[in-house]
Amino acid sequence: MFTTGFKFFFGLSAAFCAAALVYGYTTGGDHVGPLSLGWKGGVGDHIGYGLLVALAAASLTISLVLVSFRDADAAAQARLQGLSEVMNDQPVAASFWPVVASFGVGAAALGLVLHPAVFVLGLALIVLSLVEWTMDAWADRATGDTSANRELRNRIMAPIEIPVIGALAVGVVVLAASRILLTVSQLEAVTVAGVVSALILGGAWLYVARPGIGRRLVRVGGVVAALLLLAGGVLAAVAGERDFHHHDETHHEESGEPAGGDHGG
Repeated sequence: MFTTGFKFFFGLSAAFCAAALVYGYTTGGDHVGPLSLGWKGGVGDHIGYGLLVALAAASLTISLVLVSFRDADAAAQARLQGLSEVMNDQPVAASFWPVVASFGVGAAALGLVLHPAVFVLGLALIVLSLVEWTMDAWADRATGDTSANRELRNRIMAPIEIPVIGALAVGVVVLAASRILLTVSQLEAVTVAGVVSALILGGAWLYVARPGIGRRLVRVGGVVAALLLLAGGVLAAVAGERDFHHHDETHHEESGEPAGGDHGG
């Protein structure tokens, strides 16, 4: 029996597939290119077609996860585990992943007109948010014990999300920070780097000196800092890089000498 969540996301996947086919053929796709994902013919506009196919794949994956876990239905899980009583559903905890997904959507939209790296970054944030949000919602209703739910979720997701989020965090920091430092002047770049380094060092010292600071506060602060860095990187990418002056070439042009310094024999 198909669950309600499966029906919704499977229908959403079918709609994205149909939209990808229509978009592919209307933007220059030929033969069976849009049907074969570009294997036999062109697909038209690669970015738009690829985005729609990715959304279809993500929706299909979510639908399969939901039907596998029966939409986290307590009665179905009680029958599966051979329990005589239905487990009580726990209220869904607050999640910051929708906020991250909204920034991913904005970054992907800006990346279509700015730079492919920004688009890929936004798409990665969207996919990551969908997976994490889905697993959080499932874990909140897995059992009647909140601690057991948290342990079950971490047991499944920790081996995956730790390396993925770590690699993504490094990529976001490097890309966004480089865009910011290449946009401002040389003196401002040194100032910004020094202030950010001091803030990181001060935050680490405060966390060690005050062990009573909750993990939730640290997580919220980290997410806010990451979002500010991402927003600054996007704005810096829109503004463009500063002008770089090559002093050697300028000196040679003013003195009338060739730039290569070769006077001939």
